[in-house]
Amino acid sequence: MSDWPILSTITFLPLIGAAFILFIRGDKETVARNARHLALWTSVVTFGLSLLLIAYFDISTADFQYVESVPWLSDYNIGYHLGIDGISIFFLLLTTFLIPICILASWDAIKDRVREFMVAFLIMETLVVGVFSSLDFLMFYIFFEGLLIPMYLIIGIWGGSRRVYSALKFFLYTLVGSVLFLIAILWIYLEVGTTDIPTIMQYNFSPEVQIWLWLAMFASFAVKVPMWPFHTWLPDAHVEAPTAGSVILAGVLLKMGGYGFLRFSLPMLPEASEFFTPLIFTLSAIGIIYTSLVALMQKDMKKLIAYSSVAHMGIVTIGLFTFNQQGIEGGIFQMLSHGIVSAALFLCVGVVYDRVHTREISAYGGVVGRMPVYAVTFLVFTLASIGLPGTSGFIGEMLVFVGIFKVNTWIALLALTGIILGAAYMLWLYRRIIFGELTKENLKSMRDMNWREISIFVPLIALALLMGIYPSPFLSVLHTSVENLLIQINPDTTTEVLSSIDIHSIFNPATNIDK
Repeated sequence: MSDWPILSTITFLPLIGAAFILFIRGDKETVARNARHLALWTSVVTFGLSLLLIAYFDISTADFQYVESVPWLSDYNIGYHLGIDGISIFFLLLTTFLIPICILASWDAIKDRVREFMVAFLIMETLVVGVFSSLDFLMFYIFFEGLLIPMYLIIGIWGGSRRVYSALKFFLYTLVGSVLFLIAILWIYLEVGTTDIPTIMQYNFSPEVQIWLWLAMFASFAVKVPMWPFHTWLPDAHVEAPTAGSVILAGVLLKMGGYGFLRFSLPMLPEASEFFTPLIFTLSAIGIIYTSLVALMQKDMKKLIAYSSVAHMGIVTIGLFTFNQQGIEGGIFQMLSHGIVSAALFLCVGVVYDRVHTREISAYGGVVGRMPVYAVTFLVFTLASIGLPGTSGFIGEMLVFVGIFKVNTWIALLALTGIILGAAYMLWLYRRIIFGELTKENLKSMRDMNWREISIFVPLIALALLMGIYPSPFLSVLHTSVENLLIQINPDTTTEVLSSIDIHSIFNPATNIDK
């Protein structure tokens, strides 16, 4: 493993698959069929290779692993540098896990320009994996901004009736914030003399400089999360995107803002991060309550779930800025849980949309009578979104609230209000779609999920339940890296203080209760 460039292989294998798809020849049906199969097998092999990362991962160290470093622009001290730690490995695995699911979900739904659609998804996979494995600022920015292009095309070409407007809004929002991020990268390069991320993490910026750099990065990361009031692009993008586009947008792309805070803002600019923590708490609390109330008023299923994503990500940003082990690990765990649960919820919407071709909540009712398997599947992810104990949503939220109650009780109470509202709008959505009398004629001919659709949801259900019932393996991988992050934020912090609450003893059933 030490001599094999596995990260480069995982990063660029989808790009190679996309190139092969472009060379497929034949009539329209032949090209579409071969493009689907080649894209699926490429993504499955990529996921299989990414599992090797966790199989050989050393959880006892916070150092970057599977490091690849090659001189690129050596005269300017800029290199090709890849590596992952206990934080980034899960986001990489989440990406490679969801891409095959997106391709399967698009198997019958995408009928026009199938080859181009599959190429766009594989290119996006390369760019997203590059974001989570880059250890060079310039490389990170290239991947970070490059993924806007395939996502813009996915929304703009294969989206709904307002797809061009939504794609342009998505592109402009994210691009404007990222311009300030680029300025921050250039300033850091001129100050430090390198774009190497591990080197920059050891550099001490003055408090005044940290303020400006933090604000420049915040302009990009807050849009990506998205935080209130920078969230308005998200509902439009979700509603108009095809089902697979919504899945990858909610499952992976929204995590890049939180990952940016973890990788750059907190360890590189700790004093500024502490200074702006009240701002983060305020915007997050407002976002949780406001978007939850807006979700209660929605008539479109996709838009309701999109607003719920903003509320859940508000819990994430609160957790990341608690500056304690429980809050940060809870924020990361909540991001991973949201990546699975929100992706599954959009897939649930896609199942009924493919049959009825409407997302209006009022167009449904009594679906359980025709689709019992679908009703159970939808229920699992509805309860996971609410944070029912035994599901992945509960663990992340509980850890965040443990962390925030130690820091700010009022913010914790406001965030808990959002949890109550979340239960209200999700249960309301489920009742309107699944229960009631089956009176609408077009619903009486609906068929339950087929084997392809069931195969999509089985791994998602298994993972949501595994993370909720036995989260210790996930937290064990995170623990050392988060502990190291807290030491970078505050070098005077000792391991004993960081581990004041033993998270693993809470969630490991094998632990002696007296301990």
